[in-house]
Amino acid sequence: MTETTGNRSAIWPCFRYEDPRAAIRFIVEVLGFTEAAVYGEGDRVDHAELRWPGGGGVMLGSVKDGDPPGERPGVGSVYVVTSEPDAVFERVVRAGARVTRPMREEDYGSRGFTCGDPEGVQWSFGTYAGAE
Repeated sequence: MTETTGNRSAIWPCFRYEDPRAAIRFIVEVLGFTEAAVYGEGDRVDHAELRWPGGGGVMLGSVKDGDPPGERPGVGSVYVVTSEPDAVFERVVRAGARVTRPMREEDYGSRGFTCGDPEGVQWSFGTYAGAE
């Protein structure tokens, strides 16, 4: 059985942050996502949805008592397909973000890089869109 949602991604990585408002600013202003929804008051974010222009996105929120161990801040990684990894890389470098894997050409035909956000989540951007 195949699940589809039209032209939108049915897979949305989810992350927890100690400072979710700062994470949203980084993900939007530096990485290039757009803010679709943010619910919560003050520094607390109950739920945020940030969309990638090419489809899909990520959800995030504040750390909460009782969160499962895998949802602690700074844990996780996500791969984002882009036809313009150099433009994303330039924004990341300009912002002073930590590049954890430099821009490079992969032997499987992708061009991309990885950076860490302020709380340690790893964000990889590349041209590889999956096997055909």
